[in-house]
Amino acid sequence: MKKIFSLIVVLVLFSGVAHAVTYIYQGKSTYSSDVLFTWDGKYLYSGKSTYSSDVILTFDGKYIYKGKSSYSSDILATWDGQYFYDNKSTYSSDILCTWSGNHVYKGKSTYSSDVLYTYDRQYVYKGRSTYSSDIILTVDGVLPLAVLITILKLPSWAENGQESGFRI
Repeated sequence: MKKIFSLIVVLVLFSGVAHAVTYIYQGKSTYSSDVLFTWDGKYLYSGKSTYSSDVILTFDGKYIYKGKSSYSSDILATWDGQYFYDNKSTYSSDILCTWSGNHVYKGKSTYSSDVLYTYDRQYVYKGRSTYSSDIILTVDGVLPLAVLITILKLPSWAENGQESGFRI
């Protein structure tokens, strides 16, 4: 009986590890060719990769770091569960986004006119919409909100040529 219980525990643990990877797809898709990012619980990778060279960011539960780093000089953002701050700041003047329920708001706001995104734990919609035509991303597993917000802000880094920091 003890061996059977041990076997069940091992199988449950391995099945949890096998399903720990989350894929983030472009639009309303779950096609392998539409994978934009892979999340493994600590690192965000580019595309459908888990190679160390493809790490875009690291998240430790509080800080978002650039690449595969945990140095304070590489902090891009700070997350406290409700507010998403620029760099290592926790000043209200440095709040980039506010999370409230299923909406991401611009800055320190919860006005409906300031909704940037709606997230229902599977789809990310543009603005306050929940229409399928407004789906920006599909998330097929568990993804921390701080990582999701960072993903939504990544294009602005590329457009502005920034190496760190955010623009809304």
